[in-house]
Amino acid sequence: MALRMNKREQLSVCVAGLLILATIFYHWGIVPFLEKREIMERQLALKKESLETLIQLKGEYARVLNKSRNLKSIYSGREKGFTLFAFLENLAVKSGVDKHIDYMKPSTSVDKDSKVEFSLVKMKLKGINLSQLTSYLYLVETSKNVVFVKRLAISRDGKKTDTISAVLDVETVNT
Repeated sequence: MALRMNKREQLSVCVAGLLILATIFYHWGIVPFLEKREIMERQLALKKESLETLIQLKGEYARVLNKSRNLKSIYSGREKGFTLFAFLENLAVKSGVDKHIDYMKPSTSVDKDSKVEFSLVKMKLKGINLSQLTSYLYLVETSKNVVFVKRLAISRDGKKTDTISAVLDVETVNT
């Protein structure tokens, strides 16, 4: 039972068969290859982006580590038995505001992430003028002991117009 076909029909069947084979090859061979290639290119782009981020973070980490080493060397240069409370009291005497101290409240806190202990002194200066406050703040901020003013609130004294009151939160790292 052989099918008898003329040349044109045979050519049509061969062309149709080749088209079917080409379509099958395209859908099962080329399309998956192109899809995998596209996926790999996307993954490569993500990996490159991750690598660039890691390089940036490495540089930032190196800067922070270097800064940390510098601060540790500065902290190690402090006098033995350094306390923030005594330091601020000495600066108050130097700047002439020691008689205007209303109160000084020392406290400590520990950063939960880095486990670094901070020493904090809240102090109120009452009945001082702006130049006295400025000279005291200058001594605090420019000391070699890495002490800084965390918060400052200034208010005018009620009756006197030429004097002010200031509440300072001064902080440093305990070593």
